[in-house]
Amino acid sequence: MKVFINKRIPEIGINRLLEAGLQIVFPENESLTYEEWLEYCQNADIILNVGGDFKYDKVFFDACPNIKAIALYSVGFDHVDIKEATRRNIPIGNTPDVLSRATSDVAFLLMQSVARRASYNFQKVIDDNWGAFDPLHALGQELYGKTLGVFGLGRIGFQMAEKCKKAFDMEIIYHNRHQNEEAERELGGTYVSFDELVRNSDVLSVHANFTPEHKDLFNESVFEKMKPNSIFINTARGGFHQEEDLYNALTEGKIWGAGLDVTNPEPMSADNPLLKLSNVCVLPHIGSATIEARNGMARLAAGNIIAFSKGEKMPNCANPEVYSAQSP
Repeated sequence: MKVFINKRIPEIGINRLLEAGLQIVFPENESLTYEEWLEYCQNADIILNVGGDFKYDKVFFDACPNIKAIALYSVGFDHVDIKEATRRNIPIGNTPDVLSRATSDVAFLLMQSVARRASYNFQKVIDDNWGAFDPLHALGQELYGKTLGVFGLGRIGFQMAEKCKKAFDMEIIYHNRHQNEEAERELGGTYVSFDELVRNSDVLSVHANFTPEHKDLFNESVFEKMKPNSIFINTARGGFHQEEDLYNALTEGKIWGAGLDVTNPEPMSADNPLLKLSNVCVLPHIGSATIEARNGMARLAAGNIIAFSKGEKMPNCANPEVYSAQSP
């Protein structure tokens, strides 16, 4: 089978595919237009997709009827029309768990960076603008004993909550589709309504899977309900927050700060006014950017493809119902 990989991944994944006897195709230039990308896909049996540049929707599937499976080099699959893929019996593999620790580390980093205005103060050093000692200038806030609110307490959210509990003895509240008994048992977490989460969090960290109904969920009406000392953290998907509303909430003092590893749109423009605020820290979507996490993602993505090529179920599949549909 021919596997198209649109961007280079760690060698551990490539080697696994080659050892399994699969043919790998890389583009000559990774900066593909939609038409170029589509042509590569049309000549492949399986896709190992890196990044979210293009959508796997009905238009794509109609144009590429030969595609038998897609392995994503990510946990999230919001750029894939899962229902359409399932209708066509195309399994979609993803890479859960291996990046949970790394991504939660970034959320934890952003929380502390915002709380102590690290980006702003680092820029002062770069600009040779230390200034005279001012006891009241650009003060941060401490996190000890504060309340962490987690929107989407799954694997990554649990890791974030655990760090906050152990490091700062923070109270944990969360909002999920379902209660997380492990978080309640091990972290003393409390399940609350979305409105309670918004109103009672000192730090509100987003970790849910993004779906269309989540678009701009965190908007003006939500920010108005948050505490004036609260910090908004988003390491999930930029679509969760409305960026203009976030800027207004920060400048009008409705919330205290924001830390983003994802933006809306992404990438963020260099002249975005959020970047000029002392109470904001923005990173370029580096949640999984560790050697360990990226190697793990490569290993899982390759494993999904190898299993499929052998006629086996993908170990990590976003639409496992395709296998139920194929069962006698």
